[in-house]
Amino acid sequence: MNQPVLLVHGIWDDGTRFDRMREVLGEAGLGPMRAIDLVPNDGSARIERLAEQVEDAARELMRETGESQIDLVGFSMGALVSRFWLQRLRGKERTRRFVSISGPHAGTVTAWAMPKNGARQMRPRSQLLQELDADTDPWGRCEVHTLWTLYDLMILPPRSSQLPGAHADHTVQIPLHRFMITHPKALAKITSILTRP
Repeated sequence: MNQPVLLVHGIWDDGTRFDRMREVLGEAGLGPMRAIDLVPNDGSARIERLAEQVEDAARELMRETGESQIDLVGFSMGALVSRFWLQRLRGKERTRRFVSISGPHAGTVTAWAMPKNGARQMRPRSQLLQELDADTDPWGRCEVHTLWTLYDLMILPPRSSQLPGAHADHTVQIPLHRFMITHPKALAKITSILTRP
């Protein structure tokens, strides 16, 4: 299939959290894949700064593969970082499909417990989220999918993971937030999204 895939992790994680997903997607013929390490990963950096790291990784992946588009998978905070890159750094022009997994797109009340700069941007009705929501053409030709679970205890309310204008909204019955990138149900759904014609 030779479709390059960029994977963007969540808060307190690093690229190794995608090891199982990389294995599954690779077996399905996708790749090459790059799982970046956002620095810092603790919610202290503003979303805009982290999105610049996605820009660098995307450019490098496209340069290495010679492809003009990538597929993008973002999890939790990484889903919001990916969204910012798509909407504000012209990422939507270079992305075929975006799979947003349990991202705080309408904010999460758990962010009120974290005083750091990036975490404050993940609070409901933050200035950043309102500005992104006001975009009249957020996705361009990029095909956007959301994947989330009603049993999420990190993104509250869980429906905050939905995105206006998404091509499709998928729910899976997975018990915890962190399992959304390792559970077989989630991996099967992500694989089906990225491998379909």
